[in-house]
Amino acid sequence: MSRVFGRVFSGIQPTGNLHLGNYLGAIRNWVRMQDSAECIYCVVDLHAITVAQDPKTLARGIREMTAALIASGIDPERAILFPQSQVRVHAELAWVLMCTARVGWLNRMTQFKEKSGKDREGASVGLYTYPVLQAADILAYKATHVPVGEDQKQHLELARDIAAKFNNDFGVELFPLPEPVIEGPATRVMSLRDGTAKMSKSDPSDASRINLTDDADTIAQKIKRAKSDADALPSEPAGLAGRPEAANLVGLMAALTDRSVAQVLADHGGQGFGQFKPALAEVMVAALGPITARFNALKDDSIALDSILATGAARARAIAEPVLAEVHRAVGFGDWL
Repeated sequence: MSRVFGRVFSGIQPTGNLHLGNYLGAIRNWVRMQDSAECIYCVVDLHAITVAQDPKTLARGIREMTAALIASGIDPERAILFPQSQVRVHAELAWVLMCTARVGWLNRMTQFKEKSGKDREGASVGLYTYPVLQAADILAYKATHVPVGEDQKQHLELARDIAAKFNNDFGVELFPLPEPVIEGPATRVMSLRDGTAKMSKSDPSDASRINLTDDADTIAQKIKRAKSDADALPSEPAGLAGRPEAANLVGLMAALTDRSVAQVLADHGGQGFGQFKPALAEVMVAALGPITARFNALKDDSIALDSILATGAARARAIAEPVLAEVHRAVGFGDWL
């Protein structure tokens, strides 16, 4: 990644295994950013409890997500990697920012409407105020850049609005306005069963996604059965219009081989999916095999994982606590922190 960033912050929930969409849409860019920025990566367990969680499953999920991130290439020596709940600044700053944010802003957040569904009255308050905690996550570190998927751009815009209003309300230049980073040919990876729906760990069909724990045979079978169409691949990207499943599979090949869609089609245009899918599966297995092997070696080493998380939390607190002290002074809480 050639661009140079300032301080990068991003987070991921510890619910379920990472899948290919997480990796291509976010984690791979996180790994590459370690070479060009100060990176802070967070396992957002506070966000996880906005919906019901089994405590033992959540605790295991935090460790497993940490193992998956390290297996994917996150280096705890170069990046700060920690659990959100172990840095209390996130929760305290979120309250201050809730008093800065406006109800009308939150009412426009589309993800709450999607996640609460028809039972909006029964949703937790935390789910409603989730985007403000997300803003606190970012602003606690004065992050300048946030790698996001297209579906999270609205939340980052809210963080920018909150930062600007806080600065204006208290006459300070405390928070920078974080910029989104949306890069790569597969920033939005779609389901293998429906090219119009995002690949998701919440989809009840395991065949809809490639998990980073899938073995070579499972990956090959899932790609073989992935929804496609009867037409041959076009020779140019324009020929993928109206063909969401074909576009998704070609996009995956492009992302996994670091090529453009046009370059993939130059090589595979005219082929049917009977030829293309085995080639895609081979590339996918080669890319994910080492990640799966390292994850399996790490995931049960709770002592090592807990040590990494504790060290990361201490490093994160060293950055966030002075920021919170600035917030206290700006608001009028005093200098006692």
